[in-house]
Amino acid sequence: MTVRARSRVSATGYAALLLAGSALAGLPSAAFAQDQAAQLAAPAATQQQDVVRTIAVSGAQRLEPQTILSYIKLRTGDVWTQAVGDEVLKDLYATELFSNASVAFDDGQVTITIVENPVINRILLEGNKRIKNDKILPEIKLAPRQIFTRSKVRADVARIIELYKRQGRFAATVEPKMVQLAQNRVDVVFEINEGPKSKVRQINIIGNEAFSDGELRGEMITKQARLTTFLSSNTSYDPDRLAFDQQKLRQFYLTEGYADFRVVSAVAELTPDKRDFIITYVVEEGERYKFGDVKVDSQLRDFDSERMTGNLSMKTGEWYNQQRVEDTVEQLNDLAGTFGYAFADVNPRISRNAEDRTMNVTFEIQEAPRVYVERVDVNGNTLTQDKVVRREFRLVEGDAFNTLAVKRSTARINSLGYFQEGFEVTQVDGSAPDRIILEANVEEKATGELQLSAGFSSLESFILQGSIRQRNFRGRGQTVGLSLNYSSYSKSAQVSFTEPYLFDKNISAGVDIYRRDYNNFNFASGDRNTTFQQTTTGASLRLGVPLTEYASLIGSYTFNIDDVTLDESTYFSDRQNPPLLECDPLLAGRYLCDALGNRTSSILGLTLAMDTTDSRIRPTRGRSMSVTGEFAGLGGDVKFLRIRGRAAQFWNIGSGFIFSLKAEGGAIRSFEDRSLPGQDDVRLTDRFQLGEPQFPGFDIRGIGPRVLRYFYDGEGKLITDRERSGDDAIGGNAYYLGKAEVEIPLGEGVRQFGIRPSIFAAVGALWNVTDPITQSSPYPGGIDFPFRDSDGNALYTQVTTAALNDQGQCIPSATTVVTNPINPNPPACGGASNTPLTRNIGPFQEVFLGDSPSPRVSVGIGVDWNSPFGPLRINVAKAIKVVEGDDPKLFTFNVGTQF
Repeated sequence: MTVRARSRVSATGYAALLLAGSALAGLPSAAFAQDQAAQLAAPAATQQQDVVRTIAVSGAQRLEPQTILSYIKLRTGDVWTQAVGDEVLKDLYATELFSNASVAFDDGQVTITIVENPVINRILLEGNKRIKNDKILPEIKLAPRQIFTRSKVRADVARIIELYKRQGRFAATVEPKMVQLAQNRVDVVFEINEGPKSKVRQINIIGNEAFSDGELRGEMITKQARLTTFLSSNTSYDPDRLAFDQQKLRQFYLTEGYADFRVVSAVAELTPDKRDFIITYVVEEGERYKFGDVKVDSQLRDFDSERMTGNLSMKTGEWYNQQRVEDTVEQLNDLAGTFGYAFADVNPRISRNAEDRTMNVTFEIQEAPRVYVERVDVNGNTLTQDKVVRREFRLVEGDAFNTLAVKRSTARINSLGYFQEGFEVTQVDGSAPDRIILEANVEEKATGELQLSAGFSSLESFILQGSIRQRNFRGRGQTVGLSLNYSSYSKSAQVSFTEPYLFDKNISAGVDIYRRDYNNFNFASGDRNTTFQQTTTGASLRLGVPLTEYASLIGSYTFNIDDVTLDESTYFSDRQNPPLLECDPLLAGRYLCDALGNRTSSILGLTLAMDTTDSRIRPTRGRSMSVTGEFAGLGGDVKFLRIRGRAAQFWNIGSGFIFSLKAEGGAIRSFEDRSLPGQDDVRLTDRFQLGEPQFPGFDIRGIGPRVLRYFYDGEGKLITDRERSGDDAIGGNAYYLGKAEVEIPLGEGVRQFGIRPSIFAAVGALWNVTDPITQSSPYPGGIDFPFRDSDGNALYTQVTTAALNDQGQCIPSATTVVTNPINPNPPACGGASNTPLTRNIGPFQEVFLGDSPSPRVSVGIGVDWNSPFGPLRINVAKAIKVVEGDDPKLFTFNVGTQF
C-alpha cells in the first residue's frame, strides 16, 4: 500500500528555514532574503494545487465507487496532506473488504486503487477424525457468500484449536489455505492435524504427610495415564477438572479432620512434545481437629433441643468430619419438612479452638411457620393431561407440607417415563408466609416406540423382532402395544393394553392376547435337534389395587390353549395289533411321549408386590419384592398350584458403584394323579427350567433333571463325551436362584454409549421330579427288552418298520428291534417302492441325572449395552460348583429388544 502526492509547504515556513540557514552560514540575513525572493513567488497557486478537486476509484468489481467513497472521510474541497492519505487507508482497511489499497494525489486529483477481498465459495475441513464436522463447523464464523478476511480466518483457527484443547488434544494444529476460483471466489480449507490426545503423565503432590500420594490421587477425578486406566476418559488434561480436583482434595481433608488444609498451588506443565501434562500440587495439611461440643439449638416448638442433641451421630472427641456436618444439616431440614416446616433454616455455627484443636458445632434451627400447600401447578405438558401428573402427587391443596411426600411425588412422576430425566418438584413461595406452591415443570419426551431389530443369540440363532408401543396413549397414561418376534426356535405375537387408573380410580387394569410357537430342542452329538413343538394361544386379564404407598395387590386370570406335538416322521411308529400310529419311546423317550397332546389351562393368579426403588427402569437404591400364586383348575384340563417369589435390594455404595442382591424361587404341585410309573404328575410343559440367560455360567436349561443318552462305538465301548451324547432337559418342580452383582462405573465417554459392566456371583438349583423310565430300565408289568449287554443294559441298533398299504406299497406298521445293523431282518416288502422304513439309531444307554437341590455356583463378569439395534448382554462366567449332568457354558450373549 502506498501514498503518492505532490505536496507543498507554506512560503512563510520555507522563508523561515532559509533565514535560519543563512544565519548558520554566516551570511547577512537581509541579503540572503533578497537573493531568494524570486523563488517565493505565486503562493496562491500553490494553495490551489493542495486542495482536493476530484476523487476517483479504480479496481472495484462488486462494490460501487460511491459505496467505497462512503467508507472514507475525505471529500472534495478538503486540503490534502500526507496524514489525510493515511487516514483514507485506515478507513478502507477498517471495512475488511479489501486485500490491498493505495492512494495517489496529483494536482488536486485523488485516485484510490483497491483490490477487493474474494467471496467465500465453500468452507472445507480436512484431517479431522476425532471431532466430526458437525462439532467444528458451528465454531467457524466464516460462511459461504461472506467476504473473506484474514482476521476472521485467524479467529476461526483459534476457535478450532480451542475446541481440540477442550478435548485434551493440545498438540493439534490448523493450517488455513485458500483455493482461488473464478470471479474472485475462494474455497477456504482448514487442514487439521489433530495430534495425539494429551494425557496426564504424572500427578505430583508436595507437602502431604498424613496421606500418601496414591491415596490422594484416588480422591481426584483426574487419573494418570496407565494401562489400568485405558478405558477412562479422565486421563486427559482438563483445566476445569483440575479446579474440581482441588475441591475434592479439600473435601477429603475436611472429612478427615484437617480443617486448616489448603492447596497452595496447582500447576499443569505441558511437555515439550505437547503429548503429556505433568500436574504438581503443593498443599498444606495443617493440624487435625476433633469434635468439641456438639448440640442442637432449635427455635421450633415441635423440636426438643436436648433430645435432638442426644440423637446426633457425631459425638465429642471423635475426629472432625465436615461431610457428617453437612449430612446432619440435610437430615434436620428433611425432618423439619416432615413436620410441615418447608422453610426451616438449619445453620451450623462452627467455632474453632486452636489450643486444644477442637471444633464446636451448634446446629441452629431458626423459627419458621408451619407451611401448607396452597396450589399444585403442572406446567410444560402439551400432550399429557394434567390429571396424569396430578394423580402421582402425594400432596394436594390444603395438605400440610411434607418433605418425604414431595420426594415420593418426584419419584413417582419420574417412574412414569414420560418426562425429562432428573425431574424435580420445585417449591415456590405462596401468597402468605405459611403457604407454598408445588410446581411440576415437565418437559415431555417421545413416548411412542417403533422398534425393528435383527440380532443373533447364542440361544436362538438369528432373531427378527418388531414392536410398536405407545406408553402415553392419547396423553392419558395408557399403554398400547403390538409386538412380533421370529427366530429359528420361537415365534410370537402379542397385543396388550394397560389402563393404570381405571375409571379415574387408583385401580390398574390390563389385557394381553397372544400366540406363541416354541420349539424345544436337545443336543445330540453336538448338534441341536428339535424335540417337541409347543403352540400356546391365550389371553390374560389383570387387575391391581394399591394396599399402601409402596405395596399393591394384583389379580389375574389366564386362559391358554396348548398343543404339544412331535415330528411324526422322526419320533412315531405304527403298531399292527391293533393298528395305531403312536409316539415311539425308543425314538423320543417316554418323558416326551407323555407330554404330547392338546390341553387347556384356566389359571387364576394373585400377586402381592412391594417396590421402594428409586426407579423401575434402572434402580440404584431401594428394594422390590413380590409373591405370586397361580391356581389352575377352574375348568380346563390342567390342575396345579404354582408359587413364585422374587426379591431384590439395591445399594448405592458410592463413586457410582451399585451393589444388588437378587433372589427368586418357586414350586409347583399337581392335583392330577396320572398313576403311571416313571411319569410325573406335573406335565413337562408346566415345570420350571433353569439356565441361560437367568443363570450365567450354564447353557440354556443347563441345570436340573435331565436324561442323557450315551451311544456305543463300533467296538462296544460306551461314549460318555457330552458333545456326542443326547441331552434332554425335563425340568423340575422346585427351584431357587440368587445373584449378587456390583455395577462398575466407567468414564463419561463410555457411559454415554450405554455400556454398564458388572461382576457377579450366582447360586441356584432345580430339582424334584419323578424319575423317568429310561431305556436301560424294564417296562412296567415285567415286559423286558430282549437285547442286553453283559451288564444287563439294553442295546438298540435299528428300528425297522414295514407294512403294505392298499396299493401294495410299504408303510410303517410294525416295530422290530434287531442287533445287527448290517443285516437287519425287516418284514418283507418286495420291490424298490416297497422298501421298508429303516431308522439307524445305534446302540445306546440312557441315564437320569441332575435331580438335586445341591447349589450350583458361578462367578463372572457381564456387560450391558443399550446398542442401536437393541439391548445386548454379554456374560463370561465360570461354573465353580456343578452337579453331575449339568451343562456349563463360559460365554453367552444375547441381542434383542426388550418389550
